[in-house]
Amino acid sequence: MCNLYSMTKGQQAIRDLAGTMRDLTGNLPQLPGIFPDYAAPIVRTSSDGIRELAMARWGMPSPVFALQGKKVDKGVTNVRNTSSPHWRRWLTPASRCLVPFTSFSEPGVNDEGKSEPVWFAFDEERPLAFFAGIHTNWTCTRKLAEGEINCDLFAFLTTDPNAEVGALHPKAMPVILTEPAECELWLTATWPEAAVLQRPLPDGALNVVARGQKSDGERP
Repeated sequence: MCNLYSMTKGQQAIRDLAGTMRDLTGNLPQLPGIFPDYAAPIVRTSSDGIRELAMARWGMPSPVFALQGKKVDKGVTNVRNTSSPHWRRWLTPASRCLVPFTSFSEPGVNDEGKSEPVWFAFDEERPLAFFAGIHTNWTCTRKLAEGEINCDLFAFLTTDPNAEVGALHPKAMPVILTEPAECELWLTATWPEAAVLQRPLPDGALNVVARGQKSDGERP
């Protein structure tokens, strides 16, 4: 399960690749380490039909059964079972989003047998791409110190892993969109049409670009 990723390209690159017309992120810094419940950029279609770049917290609302006996909802970062009634409500185009990233991490093991992050990207240049995401506005308690808040939330879909990710994490990898046509399909199509995108990348599409780091910044 991917619970750590990076986004180190500028917001203009995101706007250009996603065809975004409105930017609500202000001066967006590089984000070499994005963790659950951190704020990160997403591309969504607003209620007035404008495609916009906005910030949201990573972690969609948890199913009711997962909250029994708990005072906080830390959120769900990765979504796999799109047939679940809990997730079906957010599979319409209005609730789909693109989550920009440059690399993502899966847990690995080093030569000493200790856990370490292993970072995947398309190549050493870490080109910009998007996870297929969903988003919503929700009222919940994320942290006891915050109390009840209203906030924008997101998560991204997962699927079976390709060969590179499966060597470390045999259960899942993020759903990654690499072409503008795929991004358009995800943001605009009916669910039966968009559902075909919940598939792994071809074997050989990703490379390990870093190990053992809790963040992954740009390289010279």
